[in-house]
Amino acid sequence: MDIKNEAIRPDHRIILEWIKPGATVLDLGCGSGDLLYLLIKEKEARGHGIDISNEEIYKCVAKGLNVLHGDIENGLADYKDQSFDYVILNQSMQQILHVDRVLQDALRVGKKVVVGFPNFTYYRSRLQILFRGKTPVNASLPYQWYETPNLHFLSILDFIDYCRTKNVAIEEKSFLGTAQRLQFFPNLFAQTGIFLISKAK
Repeated sequence: MDIKNEAIRPDHRIILEWIKPGATVLDLGCGSGDLLYLLIKEKEARGHGIDISNEEIYKCVAKGLNVLHGDIENGLADYKDQSFDYVILNQSMQQILHVDRVLQDALRVGKKVVVGFPNFTYYRSRLQILFRGKTPVNASLPYQWYETPNLHFLSILDFIDYCRTKNVAIEEKSFLGTAQRLQFFPNLFAQTGIFLISKAK
């Protein structure tokens, strides 16, 4: 499986920039393993993944990835403190029931944590609610209300407030519109927020 730069998802490209070569990585909710495969291939990362879906696990195994079948809601008790350089929660945090517990566990296990999530206050989502009176459906929220896996509907500002309240340091942050990165008013114009966080010292 060769990776062409133009084929790399924009959020994966950002995460790839943040991960240091040779790092140890734990990808929580790794899905089909595309990001994990990319990090191993491009950064020579030593990567492991966890996912609850058997179908996704099969896809990971087909890529030669080291993955475990498991529910990250049950915690990461089997992992020692700071046992990974990075723990990744990309596009999975909003689908977790007990977000705070999982995030705190990720911050214990990883020296740094990458978090990526859809911004529920993206302006087109707001307009869909305002003018159509319906739950928004767009590129970052592609599900109908009755089939969405999302349990939490947070904004970029919500997550920044969470980090401030929980004494979590934001080391890097990046925001994506439809394809390009954004610098201004991300809570309004970004579809996706991506953060690199760690325990504040």
